Amino acid sequence: MVLVTGGTGLVGSHLLFHLANNSTQIKAIHRKNSNLTRVKRVFSYYTSQYETLFQKIVWVEADLNDITSLDAAFADVTQVYHCAAKISFNPPDFDKLQKVNVEGTANVVNMCLAHKVKKLCYVSSIATLGKRKGKTEVTEEYEWNEQDANVYGRTKYSAEMEVWRGSQEGLEVAIVNPGIIVGPGFWKTGSGELFKTAAKGRNYYPPSGTGFVAVHDVVRIMILLMESHIRNERFIAVGDNPTFKDILTQLATYFNKPRPKKKVQFWQLEIIWRLDWLWHFLSGNKRNLTRNTVESLRHREIYSSKKVVDQLQYNFQPLETALLFASKKFLEEHQ
Repeated sequence: MVLVTGGTGLVGSHLLFHLANNSTQIKAIHRKNSNLTRVKRVFSYYTSQYETLFQKIVWVEADLNDITSLDAAFADVTQVYHCAAKISFNPPDFDKLQKVNVEGTANVVNMCLAHKVKKLCYVSSIATLGKRKGKTEVTEEYEWNEQDANVYGRTKYSAEMEVWRGSQEGLEVAIVNPGIIVGPGFWKTGSGELFKTAAKGRNYYPPSGTGFVAVHDVVRIMILLMESHIRNERFIAVGDNPTFKDILTQLATYFNKPRPKKKVQFWQLEIIWRLDWLWHFLSGNKRNLTRNTVESLRHREIYSSKKVVDQLQYNFQPLETALLFASKKFLEEHQ
């Protein structure tokens, strides 16, 4: 029996689709009042038989920080995909991020050990990787430095430490470090924000760029790692390293909008993040741009997926394919 945490998120819902389509016995954790219909909607993107596939999943109401419900969810489980996480770059959310990402992961690891789970696959982030040196690409071996790391990256790194702790206590683990994940259905977080921005036809684009990857690539790599003899290793999952201008230009073409032509300058970003902080201080609204985010844009990182390509003989799908498909779904849902 396979257990999936975070099954109502972008990665988790696509993972559940692949597992259900392969007739895997699945349990999925969901929190009270979570939106299961969104999982069905994701399934419907790919098949007319989405109701049948959805019914194959045993849904268990549990919370990562509720030991009793979590313990019940782990009954008869042999493999765990840990996809659940809180995503926020807002500094005041640090305690909430710590609770879900770090303490929640520690609880998952402890349950894996207590229930003698055979293998755990954990979805981390490129935010936990070190910075590149010179013109070299970032690899899994680069040492992470907390300096200038955002609150999300700090808690995901601490969560990885809990996973490695589990490996030292006898649990087989695999960690995947994806870039920004491109996929349909989740327009308020992650790459979904880029789709919303492009659909508005904005003339400005941010400087720099980063690693991107299609959600199906992340899922397939996770499944391959779970089924392989590879253990206690981490793998970068980045299909391409475009600039933000490249991404927004591509999306603007799909949305029949003007292409962005003006790059936001760093002096403008320095003013904006300070004004954003002041507005947060006066109103209590969440931060939209932080100093750490601006600093991260100054140093573009290029990520290497050579390890996963070599060890799994994996070929990433073209990023344009994922962008086009997600764009079509975005337009269908925002007409």
